[in-house]
Amino acid sequence: MIRTFFVLLYVVLFLLLGLPVLGVEWLISRKKEWRYASDLRQLRTVQWAFRCVCFFAGIRLTVIGEEHVPKDEPVLYIGNHRSYFDIVVSYARCPGLTGYISKDSISHIPLLSTWMRRLYCLFIDRDDIKQSLKTILSGIEHIRNGISICIYPEGGRGHGTDELDMLPFKEGSFKIAEKTGCKIVPMAITGSADVFEAHEPWIKKTRVILEYGEPIEVSQLTKEEKKKLGQYCQSEITKMLKRHKDSAAG
Repeated sequence: MIRTFFVLLYVVLFLLLGLPVLGVEWLISRKKEWRYASDLRQLRTVQWAFRCVCFFAGIRLTVIGEEHVPKDEPVLYIGNHRSYFDIVVSYARCPGLTGYISKDSISHIPLLSTWMRRLYCLFIDRDDIKQSLKTILSGIEHIRNGISICIYPEGGRGHGTDELDMLPFKEGSFKIAEKTGCKIVPMAITGSADVFEAHEPWIKKTRVILEYGEPIEVSQLTKEEKKKLGQYCQSEITKMLKRHKDSAAG
């Protein structure tokens, strides 16, 4: 219970007290030559805040394969999704500007949605095909402007008891990589649901594993792999999740 209180208190205080910072950085970013530095400061500020959330939540994080993440080019991050803490854990480690694609309902949350938009996050309504396409096109434009994109292609959080239980990846998400030629960085996350979702409404101390797979270059895949790109990427994440499971069992 005490962890839940501290996490909620910290998040509320950050969103409120961070408003002046957000305002100042907005003014600075209006000057084109200062925009990138301003955006990067805002990213680092939020990453610091997310690391604090992880600390208060008692997350013991193990990171594997971080050397696979390109540092000097935009990429498409894709991962399995079982918890809100997937975003907290992974976003805190992005080396450069990165926008996450989130469900449309989040865009209506005051303050949080403001921070997200300033950090190039996009919102998608999967029930609206036209709006979904517009969001994907915006993601393509972000990549072309040097901003990485992260998406959870299941289209929602998985609720199975087994970490390997994933919803099928939606192929439309991968148009961002197909149209831009950017690398795809697969992420496998284990244990995140045990922080909160497995025993709502309380946050509990637990171990979380975040593993980055080797970047996938669409141009180097076979014709069949390109045709089922989502399925191919999901299989790569499944391999990592199996290793996590085998390691825990051993």
